[in-house]
Amino acid sequence: MRKLINVFFVAAGLLFTANMASAQQKLGHINSEDVFANLPEAKAAQATLETLGKTKQAEIDAMIKEYQTQLTAAQAKEKTLSEANKEQVGKELQAAGQALQDLEKRITDARTKASQDVGTKQGELFQPIQAKVATAISAVAKEKGLAYVFDIANGQGGNNLVFWDGGEDITGAVKTKLGISATAKPAAAAPKK
Repeated sequence: MRKLINVFFVAAGLLFTANMASAQQKLGHINSEDVFANLPEAKAAQATLETLGKTKQAEIDAMIKEYQTQLTAAQAKEKTLSEANKEQVGKELQAAGQALQDLEKRITDARTKASQDVGTKQGELFQPIQAKVATAISAVAKEKGLAYVFDIANGQGGNNLVFWDGGEDITGAVKTKLGISATAKPAAAAPKK
């Protein structure tokens, strides 16, 4: 009986040691906001985006000013409406109303296009910078022997995994559990950072 208890404790000790060895993977963290705030390429890209945004906003502001001018003119024209000129002024007011609707649509379209243009430019400017930062994170993590690196930046939602090396990939098991073919390709696979 005593021998059985000793075997149990030895087995428990080995299991505990094995668990400790696997739990000793090194973790790291990074504040990506701090990195990007101090990266010259990111500063230049942000300045370019701000300039583009200001240019687009100035164009929209000019259209809004034109809209306000036309609206004021239409309101002034409406005050001159009388029984004697109602046909002529009515036609002018109808035309002014249509012009205002057209201008309002142009303003809405310009805002949408400006947002798309800024988004596209942001992708063009920041994608290579993000790739450069991801490469640097990976290199430093490997140099330091880190298995996982978490991003602690507030803008990232905090504690986002940005690098990993090893560990058990349970993707296939989760797909199987959900009734999805384990070999099915994802619609848009996220790149490994």
